[in-house]
Amino acid sequence: EAIEDRPVSLTRTELEVLRLLAKGQQNKEIAEEMFISVNTVKSHVSSILRKLRVRNRAQAVRYVYRCGMWQ
Repeated sequence: EAIEDRPVSLTRTELEVLRLLAKGQQNKEIAEEMFISVNTVKSHVSSILRKLRVRNRAQAVRYVYRCGMWQ
């Protein structure tokens, strides 16, 4: 299934977590920047991976660039 054929709806918070992931930040750094717990970050990352149907952070970041979510 092509990336363009997979519509995705991420929340604003998930998009912010994804943006910080793309900057190479770790869970603790994301938590500190967003004023949320590390467990909450982990929950958002899990949700992002599930929604994008990818297996890891690198694939998630690659997905958003390839499908033009940040253009």
